Amino acid sequence: MSQTTNDTALGAGLKTRHLTMMGLGSAIGAGLFLGTGVGIAAAGPAVLIAYIIAGAIVVFVMQMLGEMASARPASGSFSIYGEQAFGHWAGFSLGWLYWFMLTMVMGAEMTGAAAIMSSWFGVSPWIPALISVVFFAVVNLANVRGFGEFEFWFAFIKVAVIIFFLIVGVLLIFGLLPGHTFVGTENFLDHGFMPNGIGGVAAGLLAVAFAFGGIEIVTIAAAESEDPKTAIGVAVRSVIWRISLFYLGSVLVITFLMPYDQLGGAKSAAESPFTQILAMANIPGVVGFMEAVIVLALLSAFNAQIYGTSRLVHSLAERGDAPKVFAATNKQGVPTSSVILSMVFAFLSVGLQYWNPPGLLAFLLNAVGGCLIVIWVLIAFSYLKLHPIMKRNGELTSVRMWGYPWLTWVTLAAIAGLVMLMLFDDSSRGQITSVLVIFGALVGLSFLVKGKRS
Repeated sequence: MSQTTNDTALGAGLKTRHLTMMGLGSAIGAGLFLGTGVGIAAAGPAVLIAYIIAGAIVVFVMQMLGEMASARPASGSFSIYGEQAFGHWAGFSLGWLYWFMLTMVMGAEMTGAAAIMSSWFGVSPWIPALISVVFFAVVNLANVRGFGEFEFWFAFIKVAVIIFFLIVGVLLIFGLLPGHTFVGTENFLDHGFMPNGIGGVAAGLLAVAFAFGGIEIVTIAAAESEDPKTAIGVAVRSVIWRISLFYLGSVLVITFLMPYDQLGGAKSAAESPFTQILAMANIPGVVGFMEAVIVLALLSAFNAQIYGTSRLVHSLAERGDAPKVFAATNKQGVPTSSVILSMVFAFLSVGLQYWNPPGLLAFLLNAVGGCLIVIWVLIAFSYLKLHPIMKRNGELTSVRMWGYPWLTWVTLAAIAGLVMLMLFDDSSRGQITSVLVIFGALVGLSFLVKGKRS
C-alpha cells in the first residue's frame, strides 16, 4: 500500500535472501581481504582460537538480538530494545552511537575504495569517491525492494570470490592442481601451532575481535521485510554461520599455504594474502582481479551502511530523538530526508578524500571497536531485562537465545575480558577511553532531549 509524503511508514519489500546478503555485505569488507594477515602474524595458526572466541561472542550477541527482533521487529532494532529495557537514555544513546560508528566506517570504506579507483584512472581520490556517493544516493532513494536486489547481487560477487578462493586453496593444500604437491602441515605447524604463546593469541584476538561487526544491520532491515518474524530468524542464523565459515575457512587456507611470519597488514591488493595464494595457482591478472574485488567489497559495505544509518535516523525521528523531518517517507516508503542526511555525511567523507591525511583509514577503522563493545554490552543487558517479559507475554518466536540467563552472563564475561586486554594494550586503550567520552556525552545529551514515544 502506498504512503503519502507525510507518512512515516517504511516500505515492505525485502526478502530473506536480501537480508542475508545485506548482513554479509556489511561484514565482509577490507578487513577480510587486507587485514587478515595482522592477526595471523601475531598469533600464527592459533589465530583460529582468536577467531573462534570473537565469533562466539558475536554469535551469542546476534542470537539475543535475533530473539528480540523476531518478537518485536523494528527498524530501530537494539536502540528500541534498549529504550524498552532501560528508558529513553539507553535508546537515544545506542541509536546515535551506532549511527556515529557507521558514519565513521562509511568514511573508511570510501577512503579505501577511492584510493584504488583513483590509481586505475590517474585522478584524485575525491573524484571516484564523489561519483560513487552520487550513484549510491540514487540506489538508496529507490524503493526498498530495488535497493535489496542491488545489494544482493553486489554482495553475491564477494561471496562467490571467497568460495572460489576456498576451493582453489583446498586444491593447493592437497596438491591437486598441476605443478603442485601435497602441502600437509609444513607451514601450519612449522613454528608450532602457537608460536608466540598465549600473548600472541591475545594480540591476535585484539586484531580480529571486531571482524564480524556489521551484521547487526540484518535486524534493522528486517522491519522492511515481507514477513519480519520469520525472515529475521532465517537471516540471522544464515549470516552468523556463513560469516564464520568464510572467515575461519579463509584463515585455515592462508595458514596452511603461507608461513605466518611472512604475513602482516596489507596496504595494497598485491600484498593481500588472498592475492598471493591465488597467484600460487597461476591465475592470470590476479592483482587487478583482487583490486576489483576489494573495491566491490568496500562499496557494497558502504551501500549497506548508507541504508543502516538512514533507517536508524528515521527510527530516532519517529521517537522524537531526531528532527521530525527525518521521519517522513515518500510514496514508496523510503525515508528520503534520512537518506539525504546520510548522503551529506558521505559527501563529508568525499571531502576527506581530497584532504586525505596519512593514516586516516587506520584511524577510522580503529575507532569502531569501542562503539561495538558498548553496543554488545547493552544488547546483552537489554535481553536479560526483556526476555522474561516477552516470555510472560507470549511474544517469543522460534528464534531463541540458548541457556538463559547463564550463557548471556558468559558472553558478558568474555566481553569484559576483551576490554581488559584492550586496556593493557597501548594501541587499543584509546578505543575504550574515547568511546566512553562519546557515550557519556550522548547519555548526557539524552537528558536534554524530550523523546516522544511512537
